[in-house]
Amino acid sequence: MAFHTQQSLSGFIASEPQQSVTENGDTRFYVRIGQPHFRHEYSGSFTALEPTFHDLVAYRATAERALARFAKGDSFVAEGYVRTFQVERDGETIQREEFVAKKIGHDLARTNYQVDLTHRDASNTSRDTEVAHETEVAHTGSGR
Repeated sequence: MAFHTQQSLSGFIASEPQQSVTENGDTRFYVRIGQPHFRHEYSGSFTALEPTFHDLVAYRATAERALARFAKGDSFVAEGYVRTFQVERDGETIQREEFVAKKIGHDLARTNYQVDLTHRDASNTSRDTEVAHETEVAHTGSGR
């Protein structure tokens, strides 16, 4: 089976997260994000360049979780897609784009945190056992 992939984005939260509600009543998370950039030098070192700034949004449950967990300055990794749209400003139509995060989390390489696994219950444990068994079957060719 082929891998299912989507676009990804990493960077830092550059503004205070904002909450709004869509016309459908869904929660919307909005932030400006920054992306660091570097130039590789002949010496092998890297020179930091000015970051670029972009819009990131998330909706529904992802938005609610992001609002509860993210603050300005946090490093993140997100999966989703770029949405291009037009806005009218001073009588002129402007092309804009934003990253729509379907999944978002703190960047493990740049964030210290603890994971709370207390939510795991017997159904998750049995599901994990089934996945491990299916993996064993796939690798050995037998379920024994």
